[in-house]
Amino acid sequence: MEVSPMAAPQDSNETSYLLPPNSKDWEEQGIPDFVYGQKELVVEGTQWPRTAPSLLDRTPRSRFDSALCSAWRQRMELGLFRYRLGELQTQTLPGAVGFVAQLNVERGVQRRRPQNIRSVKQAFDPEQFNFNKIRPGEVLFRLLREPDLPGALQQEDILVMINVSPLEWGHVLLVPEPTRGLPQRLLPGALRAGVEAVLLSSHPGFRVGFNSLGGLASVNHLHLHGYYLAHRLPVEGAPSKPLDPGGHLHLLQAPPAPGFLFYTSGPGPDLEALIGRVCRATDYLTDHDIAHNLFVTRGAPPGKTSPSSALTGIRVILWARKSSFGVKEGEAFNVALCELAGHLPVKTSQDFDSLTEAAALALIQDCLLPPAQAEKVQAALVALIAQDKQ
Repeated sequence: MEVSPMAAPQDSNETSYLLPPNSKDWEEQGIPDFVYGQKELVVEGTQWPRTAPSLLDRTPRSRFDSALCSAWRQRMELGLFRYRLGELQTQTLPGAVGFVAQLNVERGVQRRRPQNIRSVKQAFDPEQFNFNKIRPGEVLFRLLREPDLPGALQQEDILVMINVSPLEWGHVLLVPEPTRGLPQRLLPGALRAGVEAVLLSSHPGFRVGFNSLGGLASVNHLHLHGYYLAHRLPVEGAPSKPLDPGGHLHLLQAPPAPGFLFYTSGPGPDLEALIGRVCRATDYLTDHDIAHNLFVTRGAPPGKTSPSSALTGIRVILWARKSSFGVKEGEAFNVALCELAGHLPVKTSQDFDSLTEAAALALIQDCLLPPAQAEKVQAALVALIAQDKQ
């Protein structure tokens, strides 16, 4: 049985994101627009319930959640995914980190084989699978921002489409206009759409992330991931220390893995500045052929925080890591954006039953840069951010 991340009243606008009954009409229908404005980017009031997590089910959905979840559920019922996602067996691994492990056998077996990637800077190849080749019906809607948001550049078209091999409920891809043939290199417009999608959701567990080439991106066509997970993750409240005098770049020191933390308290000029800083950092990593993963979540401000800290803004965490091309078949999980954040989709029931915190940390540690290279990258990013006068 599929479990919706939140209960919600039926929205009269909801049906516009649903496909017509006859599949022959899907292409003709066109892609509906989801147009949003500044007032829907909400920072305050989205928190984890203090008591039972089941209270999340009674949290009112935002208009974005309602559109995404109703359209996603319909595509699941129509069989457009590679497998039917049931309620996933989930456990928090004993230990200090708070890893959330989930058994997802189907994804391990049925997901699309990764493309042959040899470089973080590899060019887009129209002959390989890309998002211009998907079936009609896989796109849920076009995400369009009203042009009056403060400090906003012209927002490019972002298609929200199903991930046919879902990690969790509501797993979607955010894809800037696919016909542009953009390689998997993070761009400001794509990151802005990802951060604003998190702000559009009233669910504290809707997160967005990005895997570079060599960071386990399986398709070399620009896309971000978004999905719901009804569990806190370690990175939301992990403590950090500032790396630059302006307080724009911080280092997350706690496990699962050290990462670079960028933070904003909400939309406006501060968010625009954050997007610029993050993309300068990812440009540096890409230009130097260093693989990376990125995770966007509601979270606590930088500094001395705790796992139960209130979600007061948006955390963007960036990890530089060893390049990994292809999938390691024998491992309990592959290390990409969600694993570095503390969410572990495990491929077999045997591994799920036997996985320990120590084993998980060892797998993640194995993917990190050697200390000398990590220090060099840190110094380069600090110098890069220091040039920022904002």
